[in-house]
This record gives sequence, C-alpha cells and structure tokens, in this order.
Amino acid sequence: MKILFAIQGTGNGHLSRARDVYPELAKYGEVDVLISGIQADVNFPYPVKYKLYGMSFIFGKKGGVDMFETAKKLKLFKLISDIRKLPVEEYDLVVNDFEPVSAWACKMKKKPCISLSHQSAVLNEHAPQPKNADWKGEIVLKHYAPVTAAYGFHFKAYGDNIFTPVIRQQIRDIKPTNEGHYTVYLPAYDDETMLLHLSQFEDVKWQVFSKHNKSAFTQKNVSIQPIENDAFIRSMASSTGVLCGAGFEGPAEALFLGKKVLAIPMQEQYEQHCNAAAMKDMKVPVINHLGRKYYNDIRAWLQSDVRIEVNYPNITADVVAQLMHEQVARPAIPAISVA
Repeated sequence: MKILFAIQGTGNGHLSRARDVYPELAKYGEVDVLISGIQADVNFPYPVKYKLYGMSFIFGKKGGVDMFETAKKLKLFKLISDIRKLPVEEYDLVVNDFEPVSAWACKMKKKPCISLSHQSAVLNEHAPQPKNADWKGEIVLKHYAPVTAAYGFHFKAYGDNIFTPVIRQQIRDIKPTNEGHYTVYLPAYDDETMLLHLSQFEDVKWQVFSKHNKSAFTQKNVSIQPIENDAFIRSMASSTGVLCGAGFEGPAEALFLGKKVLAIPMQEQYEQHCNAAAMKDMKVPVINHLGRKYYNDIRAWLQSDVRIEVNYPNITADVVAQLMHEQVARPAIPAISVA
C-alpha cells in the first residue's frame, strides 16, 4: 500500500506529533511524506519526498498573526500549481494533518482525504468554543484543508473519533524535575516585548525560546535562545511551569509532565481561542495577552502551586489502527499489539 502523509509545516505541533504517527503508518505500507509551510522550527527525522511552500500564517511580534506579512508571503499561483501537480491519484491512502496542498489536490481529483489532526477535533460540535464568535476564523479552519473523513486529537476525548493528545515518545521517556525556572514559548511576541514584561517579575528566572532570534543572550532575569527541540524539551521538563501560547501540542506536553501552565492565545487565531476555551474548562489559567493589565494574573500563577492532572495514555498505534480498519481495512505489518 502506498500512503501519502501530508503535514502542516506552520508551527511546531504538527511535526512534533507526526514524529510518532509516521512509524505507525509505516506498519501498513510505503509512506511518502509531504510537508508544506515556512514557519516550523522542528526537524522531521524521516525522509521527506515533497517539501512545498504551501500557505502559512506568519507569526507577528505583538501577540497575533501578521496578516500583512501573511498576504505578502502568499504565493497563490505556486500554491495552485502545486495543487494541480501533486499526484495524489498514485496513492492508496492520503492522511492529512491540516495540510492544504494535498487536501485540495484530493478535492479536485475526487479522491478521499483522511484528516488526522487537532483541527478536526476543534471543529467537532462537542468541542469547547470561545464565547465570542469568529465566523471568519471558523470558515478558514473549515475550508483551509478540506477532508472526507476526520480523526482528531484534543485535550479531552470530547466525542466520537476524538482522542487525547499524541505525546511524543521523547517526552514520555524524560523524567520531569523542578530546577526553579519557567520555560516560555510565545512565538507571536518579539524579544523586546517579552523582555519588557517578563523582567518585571524580578525574582523569577525565565528561559525564553524565541522565534525571532538566532543567537542566545541573557538580560537581567530573562535568558533568550533560539528554538531548538532538545533544548526546549530539557528546559520544559526541568521547569516549575510553562508560559506558552494556546496551541495544542506544547500545552498538552507540559500538562503531561505535571507542569503548571499559563496560556496566552494568539490574536486573530480562531483555533487558539478554541484551545483556550478548552483549557479554561480544565481550569488551566488563560490571559488575553502579555501586558501590564495581566501582571496580577501572572503573579498569581507564579505564586500558585496548582497543577492540572491529565491522563494521556499512549494510544497512537490504536488510533492509526482504527483509521486503517475503517478506511482501508488493512492489517498492520507487523500487527499492532493493543495493550
């Protein structure tokens, strides 16, 4: 069986999850990998057959998506050309993690496209939604990568075909400790903004992983370094808590490690506001942006020792097995052992 595994390359969560999904798919046949997007900082350890420009939302520097840069960097004619040229008809199965080129290629050629993504779960009617409706964001989420069947991951199993997060093996294998620092990953804020606000909490040691910097430096009580997968995992695993955006994989991994989490959803990013709604339901603290208005909330979080307990068993093999059984009815080679 020939399988195309198409992965969104904007942000790091998709590629982090795909590290564990790929080996499970490979049990069922020959897997070709497609990655599109220009905003990832995590390397993928398996061969990539198609590396496409895709359609990325560009992180801003003040807490949201930079719509001007997003529009500026959009290569529409290349996107259309890549959609038309991608030979999805040569594959027995297309598995898609919120990747637009393969999804639209399948739609144009009337070929099934199976979603295995967090976004599929966010769109489920039973998943938490933000109080303030965002019809534009919802339309983008629904039509960015159209699929014919959906299997999703979320903070909780909110409905049928919604599963708890894929916690990559690298996280499962590490032993969490508490060395007293706080790990920060806020890709929509620049270094200047983070330094301005985090330095106000003088007794706190912040380890910031920055999307906007290529060299490490320390100023006052804030150390800033470029994003590097292993360094980030070590910092998070040995932290007291994690200050991060309201993405999915990052907060889920921090919660799995028993860390207290404070989340800040990106502005103009509907999916993150849906994630924030889910985290609020779990009693994870959420603030709207990094600014003076929320200093008391940040201070309260720093002083609190409340950690949200989660149960995220390793079910990646089972989820892929279910997908295969329902979509192609083909056994694994070798067969998956369901414990």
